[in-house]
Amino acid sequence: MSAVHPPGLDPEQLRGFLDRERPGLVSGPLSARIVEGGRSNLTYVVTDGTGRWVVRRPPLGHVLATAHDMKREHRVISALHPTPVPVPEPVVLCEDESVLGAPFYVMEFVTGTPYRTAEQLAPLGAERTRAALLGLVDTLVDLHAVEPKAVGLGDFGRPDGFLDRQLRRWGKQLDASRSRELPGIDELHATLGRRLPASPAATVVHGDYRLDNVLLGEDDRVNAVLDWEMSTLGDPLTDVGLLSMYSVRLDLPGSPISTTAAAPGHPSPGELIERYAERSGRDVSALPWYTAFAWFKLAVILEGIHYRYTLGQTVGAGFDRIGELVPVFIEHGLTTLRRQEG
Repeated sequence: MSAVHPPGLDPEQLRGFLDRERPGLVSGPLSARIVEGGRSNLTYVVTDGTGRWVVRRPPLGHVLATAHDMKREHRVISALHPTPVPVPEPVVLCEDESVLGAPFYVMEFVTGTPYRTAEQLAPLGAERTRAALLGLVDTLVDLHAVEPKAVGLGDFGRPDGFLDRQLRRWGKQLDASRSRELPGIDELHATLGRRLPASPAATVVHGDYRLDNVLLGEDDRVNAVLDWEMSTLGDPLTDVGLLSMYSVRLDLPGSPISTTAAAPGHPSPGELIERYAERSGRDVSALPWYTAFAWFKLAVILEGIHYRYTLGQTVGAGFDRIGELVPVFIEHGLTTLRRQEG
């Protein structure tokens, strides 16, 4: 029986590479399947029938190496693996594009569930859901407690001027996707710029920290934090603001954007922020700014998807409704800032 050959990963080529670099790791022919639900980078589970591993590589036909930097992802999980932050153990990095057509890395397979919707989370019940989300915050505190220089990540980013660069970056993204009037979005961007907070000491920032980017074990604890492609050194409160945003109930029936916030027992954004403040000792008084920035960033991302959809460059279920969500995110951002002002 021949090995399964999903797009972007030739099991025989991978087997040959692993036999050279990690002799004895693999005991037989490899088969592979692609993991659905990933972001821009591709994730595969491979097995020899006994062991299982995970392979990460850039999307097919990628052109921007800096946006899909496998060496960078491999570096951060390698640095964090000895720390209290749960990450998969890295196995090997391959920068030779002749093996799979792009750089990739292999890491251990970690069991667990990535909860993406309130419906998936609901069977846990209110008590377990609450404990799981508070544990998610505690893991974030552990990440932000890592001293970057102590784990070899002292040069992993440019923390000076981090928030200003982020705001300018997403402003440029917005300009590149302008195709219609979006009342309030320029006001939101400008107000964020006027109220730019002073950042606390820089930490390793995940960049997309939320429940569906971790694996929860059967004990509802975080077994592994995944998807490090946006990680850098920067303002830790950006991670908290994003987690807070994803903890707001949107109540948009049929929306292609799912959160777990409506699950029974799910802590409110305020409870999650309070937990973070209590465990980390950081001042969170400026958190409304960070949450509003998260609303702005996602509004820009959704507008980009809508723009590509109108050009016929994006196909699939749900993309036709993305455009109507953008004003909702803009209003949430403005409302968050107005509450801070009040």
